[in-house]
Amino acid sequence: MQYRRLGRSGLKVSEISLGSWLTFGKTVDERAASEIIHRAYEAGINFFDSANVYERGKAEVVMSRALKSFPRDSYVITTKAFWPMGDGPNDRGLSRKHIMEQVHASLKRMDLDYVDIFYCHRYDQETPLDETLRAIDDLIRQGKVLYAGVSEWTAAQIQEALSVSDRYLLDRIVVNQPQYNMFHRDIEEEIIPMCENAGVSQVVWSPLAQGILTGKYKEGLIPKGSRASGENVNSWMKQILNDMVNRKVELLDQLAKEHDITLAQLALAWTLRQHNVASTLVGASHPDQIAENAKASDVALGYSTLQRIEEIITS
Repeated sequence: MQYRRLGRSGLKVSEISLGSWLTFGKTVDERAASEIIHRAYEAGINFFDSANVYERGKAEVVMSRALKSFPRDSYVITTKAFWPMGDGPNDRGLSRKHIMEQVHASLKRMDLDYVDIFYCHRYDQETPLDETLRAIDDLIRQGKVLYAGVSEWTAAQIQEALSVSDRYLLDRIVVNQPQYNMFHRDIEEEIIPMCENAGVSQVVWSPLAQGILTGKYKEGLIPKGSRASGENVNSWMKQILNDMVNRKVELLDQLAKEHDITLAQLALAWTLRQHNVASTLVGASHPDQIAENAKASDVALGYSTLQRIEEIITS
């Protein structure tokens, strides 16, 4: 496993990280989740991602319990806040009240003194940015949060946050968590260039396009029990599963086989070709999945291979 610095900070995180969205506390039982987390740790993964809204805190509980087996200083664990956690008018957003209450609730659920990274799970149009950043800075000064991050913010929003932090001498954002994969490349145009200059890393989610880049949806078939087989299949999955995408996945799979790696490893290594990507975040429903995906950290894609991938995905 290789490690990269997170933004301008001195924190080093594994190039492959393990998330808990749609898995822990939901589709994967706690015993299996613990085995997955332990296998990830054994593979050198030191970066574990969660959020208060993932199954209303259940994912945080499952992840933190499994990590209790290891020294606290040997791993990096995260949480987030923004989405509703109740029906009240202050049970959502990035107000000082909501941030403070949700961080303390997360720490209690996870039985931790601090989280390494706290993410603003989205941008809050209703709360002054300086209020949000001051609350996070206070938590950092209290030792309850070590680093500040955001998720799915635009380049302009991140730049504004950095300017506000500098103006008021607040702790700066060091990481953004956007969606990024071969079929979703929005961050390449503005966010990556701006963040490279500003010292903000990307920790990307859905690098396997919700499983499409594992090859399990070949020929448009949806396996029973897969993420796309549920009644509430998200609109993006419905939209992207088409003949053109399936053909591209087939060609990418052939290319992966030529390099004696899996399609998933190819897709993960592709995201890591971006130096601004500190870590690529994967989920897992079985220990063997995370063990295989962790090997992507050792995959170096040459220029000709990257060119071939570009031709496939842009054709």
